[in-house]
Amino acid sequence: MTDAERIAELGTCYTSVVHDVLRARGLKDFTLPPRVRPLNPEGVLTGPAWTVDGELDESADAHATLLAWTGLLSKAPGGHIWTAQPNNQLVAQMGELSAETLHAKGVLGCVTDGALRDTNFILRLGWPCWGTHHTPRDVVGMWLPRATGEEIRIGEVVIAPGDWLHGDRDGMVRIPAGIVDEVIPEAVTAMTTESKVRRAILDGVDPQEAYLKWGKF
Repeated sequence: MTDAERIAELGTCYTSVVHDVLRARGLKDFTLPPRVRPLNPEGVLTGPAWTVDGELDESADAHATLLAWTGLLSKAPGGHIWTAQPNNQLVAQMGELSAETLHAKGVLGCVTDGALRDTNFILRLGWPCWGTHHTPRDVVGMWLPRATGEEIRIGEVVIAPGDWLHGDRDGMVRIPAGIVDEVIPEAVTAMTTESKVRRAILDGVDPQEAYLKWGKF
C-alpha cells in the first residue's frame, strides 16, 4: 500500500475508531494531549510524521534564527506532517509564510506542541494546523531547532519519524509505522461493525444484546 492509498483509506476513519483499534491491540500512550487541537476542527489530518525538536535561545540573533528556520522549511519533505516539539509556549511555531511554503511543497499539515499565528490566513489557505494556542510572537531572536528526524515527545506520546498521526475534531492519535497497514483495515472493519450495531439499536434491539452479538459498542 502506498502512502497515498493509506491517506485515502485512513482519511475515511474517525479518530475514535482508530483509537479503539490501538487500545484493543494493547498499546498505551498513543493519544496526544487535549491541549493540542486543530485550528479547523472540521478537517481530518493523517499521514507520516516528520519530526522537529527545538528550544528557546534568547541569545541568538535575528539572522541566526531566521536562517535556521528557513533551513527547516527547506528540509521538510512533502507527503509528511510537520510534527514539532518546540519546548516552549512563548513563540509561534507556524505562521503565514511558513504555512504557505510548506503547503506549496506538499507537506500535509502541521502538528506542534506550541503556538500558531496568522491563523486567519492559515484558515483561508485550508492547510491543516494543530497547536496549543495562538500568539503574535514569532521565532525571530527567540528560538532555534536542535534536531530533525529524531524521536520527540508530546505529552506521554513518543513520536518517531515515520510514525503516522491521525486526527479530527475528537483529537489525534499516533500509529506506530510498523503496524499502520494492519490498523487501517481493522479500523475500516470496526466502522462496519459499529454501523451494524447502530442499525440494530435503531431497529429496536436492546443495546446490551447488540453488544453481545457484535462485540462492539
